[in-house]
Amino acid sequence: MTTEATNLESRALNWRRVTRHPALMEYRRLALLVALVNLGVFAMGLREGRWLSGNEYTLSLIADMALINLSIGILIRQQRVVNALFWLATRVPTSWPLWIRWGAGKVFHFGGLHSGCTVAGTIWFGFLLFGMVSNRVVGASIPSDLTLGLSATMVVLMTIMVVSALGPIRARFHNAFEKIHRFVGWTVLALFWAQTISITHDMGGELLQSPAFWMLCLITLSILSPWLTLKRVSVEIEKPSNHAVIARFNYGDTPFPGSSNAISHTPFGEYHSFANIPAPDESGYRLAISRAGDWTGRFIDTPPDKVWVKGITTSGVARIEVLFKKVVYVGTGSGIGPILPHLLAGDVPNRLIWSTRSPRKTYGDALVDEIEANTERPLIWDTDAQGKPNLSALALQAVRESGAEAVIVISNQKLTRKVVHDMESLGIPAYGAIWDS
Repeated sequence: MTTEATNLESRALNWRRVTRHPALMEYRRLALLVALVNLGVFAMGLREGRWLSGNEYTLSLIADMALINLSIGILIRQQRVVNALFWLATRVPTSWPLWIRWGAGKVFHFGGLHSGCTVAGTIWFGFLLFGMVSNRVVGASIPSDLTLGLSATMVVLMTIMVVSALGPIRARFHNAFEKIHRFVGWTVLALFWAQTISITHDMGGELLQSPAFWMLCLITLSILSPWLTLKRVSVEIEKPSNHAVIARFNYGDTPFPGSSNAISHTPFGEYHSFANIPAPDESGYRLAISRAGDWTGRFIDTPPDKVWVKGITTSGVARIEVLFKKVVYVGTGSGIGPILPHLLAGDVPNRLIWSTRSPRKTYGDALVDEIEANTERPLIWDTDAQGKPNLSALALQAVRESGAEAVIVISNQKLTRKVVHDMESLGIPAYGAIWDS
């Protein structure tokens, strides 16, 4: 292959370069849809006078909207729900039109519902607090001081969570973002229970007859479930270089290709998800971990004997390969980790482009030999010897030569978005991580 010129940089008008721009990706379209639906409900309620009855706000209806949004936002990220969404999306047969399969492959953008609904739920909670204060001003006996105080605290904490999740803030202070989402989120859940009990008492109702009670039970189980499967397991570390290690696990779990597991040094510490590398007819799995920050640096420099594994095996981007008759994989560095299990499984014909520095020196001869033995004409690009390649041009050439229907990219954020945008601008379905967690 060569990186000869293509029409990727053409100045000719191409509407796909606009409509398929990362700023308009499905994740953001889903978040926008959530915002529009909520605005529509609010406007309709305003027109029909649902939010205000006389001179008092209808707190129960406002609370219902807050609960509905927060429930969807939380449940859509539950691991079993995620696996169910991927299972449903990958039922589409390869005989269906490409445009349908192209859309089904975007299933991993479900995070747009998470961000859209949690932000909307926070805003509805703010409206609820406003209604509570207004009702007290006009002399209403409901809510009680306790309910009002709990609601105000919840709004403040949820606002902190939303602000910490904003893209630039989350990227710069990712560890703080994770701690806020975990511990502040648990606090909000506890306050949610206290508020529900307090509101039920205010209104003289029965807790077990409240829809909010049963929805809170479901939300609580959803949040608890990954921690109920928490386990400390042994790990064997192979260290082919100071840049990367191969971690081997065999504790009775053999995951499926296109999945990931979250590991940590401590039970309630910083968790990182890595793509599982199962091999056919072998128990257990491997993880390819390369140096990309403080956590991975410590893992490589002082390899642990045991780690904590949280939650269940969860579907990831590359699982959507079965929607296509043939795919081109584009990976850089340890991005080969999520790709390798698909090469080994051989469920879908593929071509591989892997760009990394000194592949054999960095990842070891065994891994490179395994890659070369399990895919058709792999292009392994040594950036130390050859410099950085034009991955978009290489991917386009591989698609044209092989007749592949889609491109799956496993790289850093900048390169992933560029290759996905370039391919989809040319009408080629392309997929890559969207960094929404």
